Amino acid sequence: MVISRRRVRTPRVRRRRANGGSVRSMTAAAGAALLVCALLVPGAVADPDPGPPPPRHDAAAVAATPLGDRWFDPPPGFGSAAAGAVLHTRPVVVSPLPAPAVSTQLLVRSTDAKGRPVPVATTVIVPSAPWSGAGPRPVLAYNMAIDSLGQACAPSWTLTHGGTLEIVAVQYFLSRGDAVVVTDHEGPRQAYAAGRMAGHAVLDALRGAVRTPALGLVTDAPIAIAGYSGGAIASGWAAELAPTYAPELNIVGAAFGGTPADYRILLESMNGKNLASGVLLGATLGVAREYPELLSLFNENGWRLAEAARDFCLPALGAAGALLPVPVQALSDVPHVVDTPIAREVLAANRLGGAAPTAPVFLYQGQQDVWIPRESSEHLYDDWCARGARVRLEEYQGEHQTVALSGAPVAAAWLDARLAGVPVAPGCSALGR
Repeated sequence: MVISRRRVRTPRVRRRRANGGSVRSMTAAAGAALLVCALLVPGAVADPDPGPPPPRHDAAAVAATPLGDRWFDPPPGFGSAAAGAVLHTRPVVVSPLPAPAVSTQLLVRSTDAKGRPVPVATTVIVPSAPWSGAGPRPVLAYNMAIDSLGQACAPSWTLTHGGTLEIVAVQYFLSRGDAVVVTDHEGPRQAYAAGRMAGHAVLDALRGAVRTPALGLVTDAPIAIAGYSGGAIASGWAAELAPTYAPELNIVGAAFGGTPADYRILLESMNGKNLASGVLLGATLGVAREYPELLSLFNENGWRLAEAARDFCLPALGAAGALLPVPVQALSDVPHVVDTPIAREVLAANRLGGAAPTAPVFLYQGQQDVWIPRESSEHLYDDWCARGARVRLEEYQGEHQTVALSGAPVAAAWLDARLAGVPVAPGCSALGR
C-alpha cells in the first residue's frame, strides 16, 4: 500500500557528520565530554557563577532536534494504515558503492515499543544489474550500530553524506547481487537501545521494500538479517518478533554478533567503568525516549545530561565515557534505582530471549569481550534453544572490536548459504563455548 509518492530533495542541513573522523568531530566529542564533567561533578569547574539554570523537566526538552526535512513528517491519518505501508518515497544517492545501484528512501508506517503508530525511514539499495541467480533477488536487512541520540546520526542521513564506516558491509552484499535495506531502527525519537521499537522498524521496512513494485523486489523474496553490537539489538529483536509481528516475510536466517541481549549484564560490565560507560548512558537516555516513565526517576543531573546529549552521535558518547565514566545511578537520587519497579519493567521489556525465532540464527561473540560479555550471547543461546529455535553460536578469541572484524566473514558466508537455500540442521550447536 502506497499512500503517496513525492520527490523531495535531501536538505542541506548544517550538521556535523555523524561518524566522520575529522578534527571537527573529535573536538565536538571532547567538548561534549567536558560538558558532562561540568554537569555531573560538583566543583569540577571553579567558577563563582551560580551555574546553569535548572533544567526543564519536559520530555520535549530532551528530544532529538529535528533535521528540518518535511519528508520525515507522515501524512495525516497515517496511523490507520497497515504496518509496513509506504507513506513517502524519494530517490537518494548512496556512495561509494561497488557497482551501479538504485537507492530509494521509504518512509513506512511502523509501531513503537508500546504499540503506537510511528513513521520510520529506511534506505533500500538495489543493484542495477539484473539478478542472475535462482529464484527472486534476495534481500539483506543490514542493521547498522547507530548507538546515538541525534537525527543526523541515523543511516538515512549518514549513507547519503558519506559518514558511515559500515558501508563496507553494505558493499559486500551488494556485490553478491543482493538488495540491501538499511533502516533507521531507532525510530523517529532516536530511541537508542529500545529493542521492540528496533525490531518493529526493521520488519516494517522489509515489508515496505518487498511490497513496492518500483524497487523490483517481490513479496516472497528470501530475506536475511545482519548486524553487530548496536545493530545486533535490532537484528535480534527482528528475528524474535517476526513470527508474530510479520509472519508473512520469508526470513531465511539472521546472523549477528556482540549482542546486548540483557542490559542487566551491561550494568555490570560497562557502568561507570570505561569509555563504554558513555555509550551506556546514551542507551539509558535513548530507552527513556521510548519509555518516558523512566524520566520520573531522573534527578537534576539526569535532566541536564539528557538535554545536553540530545543530539550526540557515537563519537561524543564514547568520548564522554573516556574522559568521565559516570554510572547510570548518577542520573537519579532514588536509592537502588535499577531495582525500582519502573526500571525492572523496562529492563525486562528489553531483554531478548522470551520467544523463539522460527528462522535459523547464527550468533558470534568475543570470548574476551569486556563491554558485552560472552554471558550475554550464551544466555540468549540457552533461552532460544530451550524454546526450540535453531541456533549456531560461535565464540572467537578477541574483544569486541576485534571480533567485529574477525567474525564478519564467517557470518556473511553463513548468510550467503541461507539466501541460496542451503538448509541448516535442526537443533542447536556451539563452537568455543
